[in-house]
Amino acid sequence: MINGGLFLGASSSPAAIAGYPLITVPAGYAFGLPVGITFMGRAYSEPTLIRLAYAFEQATKVRKPHQLLPTIDTD
Repeated sequence: MINGGLFLGASSSPAAIAGYPLITVPAGYAFGLPVGITFMGRAYSEPTLIRLAYAFEQATKVRKPHQLLPTIDTD
């Protein structure tokens, strides 16, 4: 994959445009790149979304600390 792959749009756009809440959490990796899952809800459902996202993260344990790669010496 080059430049992170091909992006054809996001499934979260309709909820964002309508003003409905959504939250995205890590869901895994594809070709070494992070992939997320987005939970969308009805108006004023933020507490439920936060509980769902937290439960998903605790159940999957997908989140990894980022790695700082060494810089290239250009001198």
